[in-house]
Amino acid sequence: MFRMNNRFCRHLSWVCWVFVSLFFVFAMAETTFADGSGIAGVISVSPSRPGPQRVDAPSKAPVAKTAFVVMKGEEKVASFITDAEGHFQVSLPPGHYLIRREDPGAAIGHWRFEVDVAAGKMSTVDWTGDSGMR
Repeated sequence: MFRMNNRFCRHLSWVCWVFVSLFFVFAMAETTFADGSGIAGVISVSPSRPGPQRVDAPSKAPVAKTAFVVMKGEEKVASFITDAEGHFQVSLPPGHYLIRREDPGAAIGHWRFEVDVAAGKMSTVDWTGDSGMR
């Protein structure tokens, strides 16, 4: 009769655990990013400073290093942080989404945007939030 030692059984169980874990990681990645759909773009704020706006000076500025959440109905489905220039990209399945800023600064101004994502397409957006300054 064939008899396995404890060391071999532990090694075999460890190898099986690694393969099962990798399977789930790749399966989740495949379902999340399979069709290449989502949104990409830039978020700016206007006016970028209080008081009268000069004609020769830009009135909007990039929203740098700011967190936003992506909602589908009442469910939070994703989040992202803009880079130093206000750019972002997030992969999403097709559908209608609401994007909003959730940090304390979001209480002032208008920070809600809507977008429709089509299958296999990155929707490009150029959103401007209202700073609330006048």
